[in-house]
Amino acid sequence: MDDSLEQFAEVETGEAFTLQNPRLLKVELSETSVMARNGAMVAYQGDVRFEHKGGGLGRLLKKAATGESLRLMEARGSGELFLASQAMLVHVIRLRNDALTVNGANILAFESGIDWDITRVRGGTAGMLAGGLFNVGLHGTGYVALISDGEPLRLDVAEAPTFADPSAAIAWSGGVSTSLKADVQAKSLIGLGSGESFQLGFSGQGWVLVQPSEGRFVPTSS
Repeated sequence: MDDSLEQFAEVETGEAFTLQNPRLLKVELSETSVMARNGAMVAYQGDVRFEHKGGGLGRLLKKAATGESLRLMEARGSGELFLASQAMLVHVIRLRNDALTVNGANILAFESGIDWDITRVRGGTAGMLAGGLFNVGLHGTGYVALISDGEPLRLDVAEAPTFADPSAAIAWSGGVSTSLKADVQAKSLIGLGSGESFQLGFSGQGWVLVQPSEGRFVPTSS
C-alpha cells in the first residue's frame, strides 16, 4: 500500500466509541447496541442491522408537540459502524451514572443502555417552541457522541451568571439548571443570526458547552 495512505489508517483502541479523526466516529458493536442519528451511517463492516426507533409513545407525543427533529435509529449486530454528520466535529463523552442534556441537533450517537427523554427549558411558552428550547435528556452509564459546528468552549456555570444563544449551547451537565431570559431591546444586537430576543440562562454546579455557531441545518431522515 502507498505509504501516503497510512495517515488514513483505521484507529484501534478496543473502546466502544473511537474517534477516527475529528469528524468521524467508529462504534464497536458486539453485545451492546447503539442509538444513532438517522442518516449518520457512512460505512460499516460486519453483520450490522438497523431499525428506526421512535422512542415510545410518550416521547413521540412530546416530539409532535415540540417540533423536536431528532430521529434515531438503533444499530445492533457484530461489526464496526462509522458515523458522521455534515463533516461536523465529533466529541466523545463518557457518562458514569450521570445526567447530560443535549440540544437534539448536536447528538450523533449514544449507547442504547442510556435512558433518554425530551426535556423542556423552564419558562418556555407556546410561542417559543421552535427556538431550540426543548432538548434531549440523557441519563445512565456509557458513551455519548456529540457534534458541533466548530470547536466548542466549556464554560464553568458556577463562576458567574451564564447565558447563551439557545442554538449555540450544545450540551450541559446534570447539575445545571436552565431558564429563559428575554431582552426585547437586545433583539437586533445579540444572537448569531436568529433575531431571537431570548437567551438560555444557566445556573448551579457544572458546565455548558457552547459552539461558535448557531449550527448548520442537518436534514433528518423519515
